[in-house]
Amino acid sequence: MTSTPPASVPPPVVAATATHCPYCALQCGTELVEEGGGGGGRPTIGVRPTDFPVNRGRLCQKGWTAPRLLSAGDRLLGPLVRDHRGGPSRATDWPTALDRAVAGIRAAVDRAGADSVAVLGGGGLTNEKAYLLGKFARVALGTSQIDYNGRFCMSSAAAAGNAAFGVDRGLPFPVTDLEAAEVVLLVGANPAETMPPLMARIAAADLVVVDPRRTPTAERAALHLRTRPGTDLALALGLLHVAVVDGHVDRSYVRDRTTGFDEAWRHAVAWWPERTEQVTGVPVADQRAAVRLLAAASHRYVLTGRGAEQHSTGTDTVSAVINLALALGLPGRRGSGYGCLTGQGNGQGGREHGQKADQLPGYRSIEDPSARNHVAGVWGVRPEDLPGPGRSAYELLDALGGPDGPRALLVFGTNPVVSAPRAGHVTERLAALDLLVVADFVPSETTRIADVVLPTTQWAEEDGTMTNLEGRVLRRRAAVPPPPGVRTDLEVLSALATRLGQPAGRFPTRPEVVFAELAAASAGGRADYSGIDYDRLDRGEALHWPCPRTSGAPHPGTPRLFLDRFAHPDGRARFRPVAHRPGAEPPDDGYPLYGTTGRVLAHYQSGAQTRRVPELASVEPVPYVEVHPDTAGRAGLAAGDVAHVVTRRGRVTATVRLVPHLRADTVFLPFHFPEEGRANLITNPELDPVSRMPEFKVCAVRLERAGGTTSPGPGGPGGSTGAEEVR
Repeated sequence: MTSTPPASVPPPVVAATATHCPYCALQCGTELVEEGGGGGGRPTIGVRPTDFPVNRGRLCQKGWTAPRLLSAGDRLLGPLVRDHRGGPSRATDWPTALDRAVAGIRAAVDRAGADSVAVLGGGGLTNEKAYLLGKFARVALGTSQIDYNGRFCMSSAAAAGNAAFGVDRGLPFPVTDLEAAEVVLLVGANPAETMPPLMARIAAADLVVVDPRRTPTAERAALHLRTRPGTDLALALGLLHVAVVDGHVDRSYVRDRTTGFDEAWRHAVAWWPERTEQVTGVPVADQRAAVRLLAAASHRYVLTGRGAEQHSTGTDTVSAVINLALALGLPGRRGSGYGCLTGQGNGQGGREHGQKADQLPGYRSIEDPSARNHVAGVWGVRPEDLPGPGRSAYELLDALGGPDGPRALLVFGTNPVVSAPRAGHVTERLAALDLLVVADFVPSETTRIADVVLPTTQWAEEDGTMTNLEGRVLRRRAAVPPPPGVRTDLEVLSALATRLGQPAGRFPTRPEVVFAELAAASAGGRADYSGIDYDRLDRGEALHWPCPRTSGAPHPGTPRLFLDRFAHPDGRARFRPVAHRPGAEPPDDGYPLYGTTGRVLAHYQSGAQTRRVPELASVEPVPYVEVHPDTAGRAGLAAGDVAHVVTRRGRVTATVRLVPHLRADTVFLPFHFPEEGRANLITNPELDPVSRMPEFKVCAVRLERAGGTTSPGPGGPGGSTGAEEVR
């Protein structure tokens, strides 16, 4: 790794704006700098990293190229409408587009009531947008049908964290604490590709990586536990078994700071190492070595990622990993801990303030009478007028256009045509709506089927706040004005709300005004922002929630949770007893392989942004499938061939890459590509019973030759090595 900037380093600064990268939840510190005049009177913008704690002068490829989004050639610059479903879209003005949206909303409500209108949000929206979107759904629309794409991201870790600790924050400690780590166990996480600057924080540690694939992170590991897909839960139970039997449990910590160990152990006692090896494929010696490494270190951390969570057993898997961390005495201690590597830029704040189907601002339950009273008071409505919990994201999408489902959907900041599981079916449900309204800044696969498209501002054109994976509230600052004809999401929500009969003052458009209301609404909640304001953030204060308002000196925020007590009433953490169960769709004669999905270095989420950046698109231009050479040979496939990856739900068309170190029973697809290359055409929507997370990470597949070849892409048949992931 090196902090040397690329050859296109920005010239001397003309003007600079301190802000943060628009991509992952690290929210790396950057400055946007004017490089000269651009088209249409807008300046050309470059970026340089700052010495912000999470990145300290480093950025990944996506961060370095983020300003390219501002000049995307197909940027949405004016509203679009369709005169009838399935017809061509045409340009129109804002009043016409907004009136069309409101007419469709009113028609749906008149036909079937408030819940016939639904809202789907995104984990990339600012705190202000997420908050106002939740308020808009529950007050202006009166619907319970709101959820967000964070349900597809870390909802399982959130459920497990709440159960264990009484509160969910991705990292309950600052990222910089990881620099002292001697050992880090990464379960289903690949930060070398998904969060490259984080690797500098753990560079000195011995990494123990649990992953079916030999990812760039696993290549750097002291120990790679290569599990069979869908068996991380069994491995976690087995590691707890080893910890107990080999005498590595911190008995005084378990006695003084936790409850429920005995019941959790009753579930793990049957997972002796040999049985664990038989189920997971991880050798007994490696199981014991992993536990010894963790137990012997003074500073050690356990971190989970999407690979552990995106299963129908995701909550139980993360709970089993937390049980291991508790048994070793890690959480709530300086120099050790458990955390979840939140994925989306505002995946943390996005769920804290009202986008999630069952939550009100401040991470409050929508079914809690006191929470409803408090939030209703801030909003100036009656508590009884607030709806109850609605459907989770996939259940909401699955119900669209059905006999009891919503007839109209408003989408802000997400692209479900690509990102939702069983994507072909979801696309059909979207097509069955009477009205689909999408607010976005570039055309996406979802905007292309929308009845109304509302063009919104990008990250560098707006003010607001984000909350990164360590619970730190950050200021996003506008560096350039938006193009004429483009509005902020706050302005869009306000315009829709007033057309629906709401007082204009109830839906403000200035971010700092919205944030002040958010802070008041969060007061007393688990995610309490009431002591935070723009003035404190603009002065550079490092404010981690909870940060309540105080009568005396301002609260300093809480960078480290749980040092004195956990958030349960008795102050103790909870072991959560869990039992292994296999994935919902094991391989069989018709579909003999495991299919798994994930991210790659050059792209982000559905790819709607990164596929528009030439430097990134050229690295990974086409969909591909990683296959072991022996597996490919049995299917009659060679490097560069075009293959179909087929499941019971559909098929993906992708170029074959031969990867000798991949498991022979597994194929891997990145999920960033559109159309026939959508990995989520084949993923299984089986849901976790607690978190309602779909099973993205494992399904039964077969390979078929499609006929024809394409270029295997950079790096030859094996693809890009990821060796230049951070500079």
